[in-house]
Amino acid sequence: MDACELTILMPCLNEAETLASCIKKARDFLQQENIHGEVLIADNGSTDNSRDIAAELGARVISVPVRGYGAALKSGIQQAAGRYIIMGDADDSYDFRNLHSFVLKLREGYDLVMGNRFKGGIIDGAMPLLNRYLGNPVLSFIGRIFFKSHIGDFHCGLRGFKRASFQALGLQGDGMEFASEMVVKATLKNLKIAEVPTHLYPDGRSRRPHLRPWRDGWRHLRLLLLFSPRWLFMYPGLLLLSAGVLLMSALMAGPLEIGRVNLDIHTLLFSGLFMIAGVQACCFAFFARYIAGFHLQISHPLPALFKHLSLEHGLITGVVLLLLGGAGSCYSLYYWMDHAFGPLHPTQMMRVLIPSVTVLVLGLQLIFASFFMSLLRLSLHDGT
Repeated sequence: MDACELTILMPCLNEAETLASCIKKARDFLQQENIHGEVLIADNGSTDNSRDIAAELGARVISVPVRGYGAALKSGIQQAAGRYIIMGDADDSYDFRNLHSFVLKLREGYDLVMGNRFKGGIIDGAMPLLNRYLGNPVLSFIGRIFFKSHIGDFHCGLRGFKRASFQALGLQGDGMEFASEMVVKATLKNLKIAEVPTHLYPDGRSRRPHLRPWRDGWRHLRLLLLFSPRWLFMYPGLLLLSAGVLLMSALMAGPLEIGRVNLDIHTLLFSGLFMIAGVQACCFAFFARYIAGFHLQISHPLPALFKHLSLEHGLITGVVLLLLGGAGSCYSLYYWMDHAFGPLHPTQMMRVLIPSVTVLVLGLQLIFASFFMSLLRLSLHDGT
C-alpha cells in the first residue's frame, strides 16, 4: 500500500458505455511507464453494470453513497493508495494513456498539476460552444483576477495532485464546484501549481452529460465570490461609500446641475443610502476575512489602513459619528420648533436632515460591527 506511487481516480455514475475504455487506457499507461499504481473507481450509485465492468478489468471500486461529483472525488482521495492522484472523468473525454506530463510535474515537486484544454486542443464537438467561448473562459478569468492565479483553465477535469497536500485542504464541495474549490484553496495556501496542455475529446456516451451548464456555472461563480470577500464585499463597499460621500459633499451646499440634469435632495437621499450600504459591505468583508482566516488558515489582504482596527477604534469613531448626526438632528428639531412646528421648505431642511440621519446610522453600524467583531474573535479563539 505504501509503495503505491499513483492512483488514477475516476468518479462514476452509470458510465458503462465508456468506463471500460478509460480503465484500459489508464492501466496501459501504468504498464508502459512502469509505474506502481492503481485505477480507483469512486462509484456514486450506478444502476447499470459499471461496477462489474470495473471489477472485471482489475480496477478497485469503492461505493460513495453521497451523490455529487465532489462527494465521489473526496471519498476517492481519502481511500486512494497512491502518493500521487490523477483524477479524470470516466466519459472517455480524456486520454488516460497520455498522463506522462502530469507524473513528471508531480515528481518534480508540484502539489497540483492542472490540465489546460485550451492550450492542448479541444476536438470539434468536445465542448459546447457556450462553455467554450463564455462559461469556462469567463469563470477562469474571474478566478485569475480574484486570486491572482496563473491557471488558464480552472475547470479542466483532468488534474494531478499530491494526496497529502490535498487532504490538508479540507475540501467541502459535493458538486461540480469542487473543481474550483480545489484550485482556489491550493492558490490561497500558496501550494506549488503547474499547468500542462491537455486534449479534450468528444464525450463517448450516448446519454446527456451530468453537467448542467447554467446551474453548475452559477455554483462555480458563487464559490469564487464566497472565497474572495475583497471582491464580494470590500471593493463594492468602497465604491458605494466613495460615490455616496462625493454626492453628499456636492449636494449639501445646494442643487447640482450637470447639463440638463438637476440633482437635488432626492439624489442626496440616495447618496446616504450608498454610504450606509457601502459601510455595511465593508464590515461584512472584515467578518468574512476573519472567519476565512481562522477556519481555512488563509489570508485575504485588506488595505493597510484597516489592519490594526480594534474595538476601541470602532467605538470612538461610531460615537463621534453619533454626536455629529445628533447635532444635525437637534439643529433640525430646533429649527422646526422655531417655526412653531409648521411646514418647512423641504429642500432646505432635508439638506441638513438627510446627512444627519445618514451619519447617525453609520455611527450605529460601526458600534454594532465593532462589538460583533470582538465577539467573533472571542468565539473563534475559544472554539465556541
